Amino acid sequence: MTKEILFVGLGSFVGGALRYIFSGAFSRVGREWAFPIGIMVVNVLGCFLIGLLYSYFKNRVGESLLPLLLMTGVLGGFTTFSTFSLEAVQLLEQHEYLKATLYVVGSVGLGVGACFGGMRLLGN
Repeated sequence: MTKEILFVGLGSFVGGALRYIFSGAFSRVGREWAFPIGIMVVNVLGCFLIGLLYSYFKNRVGESLLPLLLMTGVLGGFTTFSTFSLEAVQLLEQHEYLKATLYVVGSVGLGVGACFGGMRLLGN
């Protein structure tokens, strides 16, 4: 097993635990509104943090496992929505507007459709 995989795995463990804690804490408020605010807060916070970390690490020189630990591991375990958002922003920065639109609409639309299809497949 490579150290890169270990770093990502460790970060994923931490991120998943943090997602559970944060979403649970904010979901108490969401129950009053019948709105899934816990995961929404996690997703938005994850997007902010990955943007911050990406900007920080983007121009750093040298090999470091810290981006793998923090961005792929912790934030990947915290929310994959942050990675999705970063990739969409990168496409926009590259002026790939059609690709960005297809990526966002396709990911959300197909993702929701696939979730619905998986539920229907088992009769829910």
